[in-house]
Amino acid sequence: MSVASNTAPFTHTLLANIAPGMQASINARLTKHLPDLYQTLQALYGDQFSNEQAFATWLAELLQVTGEIIAVRPQPLQELDTARSTDKSWFAKENMLGYCCYVDRFAGDLRGVQQRIPHLQELGVTYLHLLPFLKARAGENDGGFAVADFDAIEPRLGNMADLEELSTALRAAGISLCSDFILNHVADDHPWAIAAKLGDPRYRDYFYHYPDCTIPDNFEKHLGQIFPQVAPGNFSFVPELQEWVWTTFYPYQWDLNYSNPNVFADMAAALLRLANRGVEAFRLDSTAFLWKRTGTKCMNQPEAHQILQALRSLVEIAAPGVLLKAEAIVETAELPAYLGSKDEINLKQECHLAYHSSLMAASWVALTEQDTRLLRHVFAGTPMLPEQSSWLTYVRCHDDIGWNVLRPEASMEAEDVQQRLARVSRFYAGDGSYARGASFQANDPAAVHGTVGMAAALTGFSSAQTTAEKHLARQRLLLLYGLSFCFGGMPLIYMGDELAQTNDEAYQQVPAQAADSRWLHRPVWDEELYGQRHSRSHDAGAVFNALVYMLQQRRQLPQLAAQAARHLLNAKDSAVLAFIRGNPDEALLFLGNFSENSISLNIAELLVDYDISGQGWVDQLSKLDVDVTVTLQAYSQLWLVRKYGNIV
Repeated sequence: MSVASNTAPFTHTLLANIAPGMQASINARLTKHLPDLYQTLQALYGDQFSNEQAFATWLAELLQVTGEIIAVRPQPLQELDTARSTDKSWFAKENMLGYCCYVDRFAGDLRGVQQRIPHLQELGVTYLHLLPFLKARAGENDGGFAVADFDAIEPRLGNMADLEELSTALRAAGISLCSDFILNHVADDHPWAIAAKLGDPRYRDYFYHYPDCTIPDNFEKHLGQIFPQVAPGNFSFVPELQEWVWTTFYPYQWDLNYSNPNVFADMAAALLRLANRGVEAFRLDSTAFLWKRTGTKCMNQPEAHQILQALRSLVEIAAPGVLLKAEAIVETAELPAYLGSKDEINLKQECHLAYHSSLMAASWVALTEQDTRLLRHVFAGTPMLPEQSSWLTYVRCHDDIGWNVLRPEASMEAEDVQQRLARVSRFYAGDGSYARGASFQANDPAAVHGTVGMAAALTGFSSAQTTAEKHLARQRLLLLYGLSFCFGGMPLIYMGDELAQTNDEAYQQVPAQAADSRWLHRPVWDEELYGQRHSRSHDAGAVFNALVYMLQQRRQLPQLAAQAARHLLNAKDSAVLAFIRGNPDEALLFLGNFSENSISLNIAELLVDYDISGQGWVDQLSKLDVDVTVTLQAYSQLWLVRKYGNIV
């Protein structure tokens, strides 16, 4: 029997809740995506059921709930689904720009965010990622990442009506709202965890729980530690259960047991309900950790990818206007699979977007070493994107910069990897450098610490004493963002970077934050800096105007769309990163100098392996013609296009 025949009864189950006028479009989606959903879930969970009929009953219940959610999807969101179904790469174009912030740090609450829409529009933002705003655990909650209720807003930030009003206002402004959706775990005061503590057998099996340390100790032999100083180990003893529970991150964050199909069903329904509130994108937190297997690091397991593939199929059926973004901070070679992978016949789609964390970390290393060789290795190891997908490129985010993600690339050089990355970490902690960051947690004093700090502090604004030093700090910050804008993907601005906002040392005086140095780079929005944004005599104004201008130019360059070709060039001076975007006859040539020295290079020599003339270029940023031999000043960049084109 064919897969299509197997899935026919499920089509009727889902459509039973759909209004007649919607059934044709929903049926078309089912025809395309239900076979993949069926196959993936059967491979993932078929063995969990006593027979095929039991699996079919479970799947029918999942699709019935999905149909009920589709049936109440608001009309404006249905129209968005239709529009984006005909333009599958809408999010991968050169006009896309993300912005990331905490609701309370940016604007107080959800209503305050709505008042800041004009600022987002001035930057050209098309995608707003608000860090966790769902109801969080009482007390410590990992900055909101310990979710107590997926169907409620954190009370101090507003309510669901405020969320719907904000999403409507953002949509009217051409901005898609992105919410965090924490896939890996829930808070220990989430209703599922509370029910488990009370002995409910259904919900006990939503989590990994063990009567003693025998099995946990066996797992621990192969597991890393996320927060070794404040939350060592991956298991926590829960007195109410008298058992050990898997807690990868903090003891109050219980890992969900995705080998239980009911966990997948309930989490998928929670995501789709939020999509009906107007959330157009979901940052899927901790995707690499979703499946546990003895003898492994319990990261990047095949079943984790199957979970994401099934979730993608379900979203394509219920809300195809919605994006899924993988937060998988893994080595470069492991990243592409989170966007999709090919079997013998088809592309198995996963997330639409994935953070390119190794590109981000390598760009900071290039600044430290004034050498781009490691960054070039990352370039070379990054494949072209699958269709209908994009990288998320960024300079900073709410988390630390983890240097260990670069170990494979760093091992390609002769120097000891540990010493090299540890030196980078010390540099950004201010050890004899212009940077003013700090080290993040590590369980070994000799280990490679992550780095915390705002981009402006790490690039030298906080230590600059002279006009020349401030100029270099600005050039470094703009160079990193220029690379993010040109690499190929959706660039993301982290709140405050556009104003050169520096570290928030006050976090140490807040008991709930003092043990987590990541709050160093989670400052409250600075109204004074915002008021200076149009004044070029202030750092905030100089950076803001430069970024806005660069983004205006980016929107005129189809070569910078995510799917456009990218080719790394072999610049003789290792301090220079050179690459081209787009087709050779309409190429954009990016040149970036990651050193404090001026460097001259010959464009014709750079392009010797390509059918592109070394003459006839103009810098898109300065609008100046460029000779075959160009000089790059310290930390400067050029975006070169052909003079005969229609771009400039």
